[in-house]
Amino acid sequence: MKLWYPYKQMKDLSEVPVMVAGQGTQMILEDGRKLTDGISSWWAVIHGYSHPDINNALIHQINSFSHVMLGGLSHPPALALADKLVEITPAGLNHVFYSDSGSVGVEVALKMALQFWKNTGHTGKHSIISLKNGYHGDTFKAMEVGDDSDFTNAFTDVLHRGYFLDTPAGGFDADTTTIQKEAAKLETLLQAHSHEIACFILEPIVQCAGGFRIYSPLYLKAARELCDKYNILLVLDEVATGFGRTGKLFAAEHANITPDIMIVGKALTAGYMGHAATLATTRIFNGFLGESYDKALMHGPTFMGNPLATTVALKSIEIIERDHYLARITQINALIRAEFSKIISPAIADKRVVGAIGAIELKEESMMVGFRDYAMANGAWLRPIGKVMYVMPAYIITDEELLHLIGIMRDWISRIYVNG
Repeated sequence: MKLWYPYKQMKDLSEVPVMVAGQGTQMILEDGRKLTDGISSWWAVIHGYSHPDINNALIHQINSFSHVMLGGLSHPPALALADKLVEITPAGLNHVFYSDSGSVGVEVALKMALQFWKNTGHTGKHSIISLKNGYHGDTFKAMEVGDDSDFTNAFTDVLHRGYFLDTPAGGFDADTTTIQKEAAKLETLLQAHSHEIACFILEPIVQCAGGFRIYSPLYLKAARELCDKYNILLVLDEVATGFGRTGKLFAAEHANITPDIMIVGKALTAGYMGHAATLATTRIFNGFLGESYDKALMHGPTFMGNPLATTVALKSIEIIERDHYLARITQINALIRAEFSKIISPAIADKRVVGAIGAIELKEESMMVGFRDYAMANGAWLRPIGKVMYVMPAYIITDEELLHLIGIMRDWISRIYVNG
């Protein structure tokens, strides 16, 4: 095997399906099979495959120029996208720094947070708080704030860990008492260690790769208040949650808060190419102003602000707004909730739904063995995470296609019960 695949023990690798075309929600394989994509190719392909408007915008930009360095030069798509991101993200995120992937966007955010305190004369603030079960990427600083041993075991001797808090209890609709208890854990930590803590990074509302654990917007509000009280920066990783996935354009809107720093990626470019953006408030931006490079943010990915990527992002946002995607996501959410309510089995540990995300956690990871192949045999691409099966489809999915995907999940769970 010449191609080295991700998240896979290559010694035991079986035949890998080969996709040769895509149209809408359909993935067309080399052998002629068609699969309905139920996870929007790691949550990025929100408009489906080969969207004509994005294709045309991309071709137009290719015919002009494909790439130019952002160092010392600029170009219209990069400038326009920065303006648009400032317009649509929570108020106060006035400055945009581009990078080429979500993981790198997280690295940039953490570098911003750490250097901000150094630049402003606050020495010793170098620790980071994050949540258990969180995932922020596979680069080194991103791994340090993540909490999944599958991704970090090989590097435990070189990772410099910070502080980890429990994923907030109670789900999306947690009561005030539960949130007060969860917020108290954060305040206790800040009371003891705020002098050394630079920031608190978390995935707002839902931890996707960590098992689709969902928590309340009230916790986000409490975190914002406590970070302000103890002079800590709040960093929201919206790489997976941004652009409508949780039912709001950005998950921070559920709590009506503005973080100090926010990262977007994945759906930013609708699955067409890798790109990300790290947004910051003017307070953070001003902390890097000075007379020399000493205070500058010395980071610059080659493909940051790539004209093709920024063109795609602009067109993608235009489609979200033009085609009323948030209303469609509300419909998707209602359908998932209705169908999940009908799936009852002793094999189920929990069902979780938010926005255009539906996850069913089974009691044992062994119950998922064979599920991906079963889904493929029934015309769907569904790739579970641990003991969690989920749908996270393109927003253009039809009701019939979504019912088909959920039906496959239901039938698999029924097979588990029948087989004991």
